[in-house]
Amino acid sequence: MTPDVNIGIAFVAGILSFLSPCTLPLVPSYLSYITGLIYDDLVDESSKSVYRRRIIIHSSLFIIGFSIAFVSLGFSFSLAGVLLSKYQYWIKKVGGLLIIFFGLFIILSPKIPFLMRDHMINLKTKPTGYVGSLIVGLIFAVGWTPCVGPILGSILLIAGTEQELHKGLVLMISYSLGLGLPFFLCALAINRFFITFTRLRRFIPVVTTASGILLIFIGVLVFTDKLQELGYLLLNWLPSLEMW
Repeated sequence: MTPDVNIGIAFVAGILSFLSPCTLPLVPSYLSYITGLIYDDLVDESSKSVYRRRIIIHSSLFIIGFSIAFVSLGFSFSLAGVLLSKYQYWIKKVGGLLIIFFGLFIILSPKIPFLMRDHMINLKTKPTGYVGSLIVGLIFAVGWTPCVGPILGSILLIAGTEQELHKGLVLMISYSLGLGLPFFLCALAINRFFITFTRLRRFIPVVTTASGILLIFIGVLVFTDKLQELGYLLLNWLPSLEMW
């Protein structure tokens, strides 16, 4: 059985979205905003046990919030793909070209300042309580920034090429896990995050370029309808994947 490489691609795309210059440097700010804790409280080891429950619950609800938004988008694109199944040939052609464009956009955006403008929807005050963190997660997804949007858009386009409705939902769940899991881990170990981020900051441009190259590669596969053949190649290279 061929592994569904789309699920793996969606998960990796979520991780790359987290590592993007639009998200990674802002993780402490997001944590402070959704938990209502100041920087000193977040990094103070002596008080971490006191606030751990609050951090876990608020972070989880924030992740659930943007996951709901992404899965809803995935459902819409998947439904459109199913309803327009007789046009799948052209959907894949146009979708592949758009994904290639998104890849070029990511590579070129750091060199063109106006492409890097942040279009996040900002709230002056966070809605109170746990429900507020859920709402902020929804707004975070709806007001997605341009330099991460192409990655998300590419996964949505892949969802639109799926022949079965549930596959689009699975793709967006996988994407949300890829984005949400590292965020949650950082919330639990914010001090370790600061140490690691300081070391890895210089590699962010490399990650951005790699993301663009990956999207271009995926776009070519979608355009040529060869994406699933990647699964067969993986089976040949990694026989252990046969257990999937």
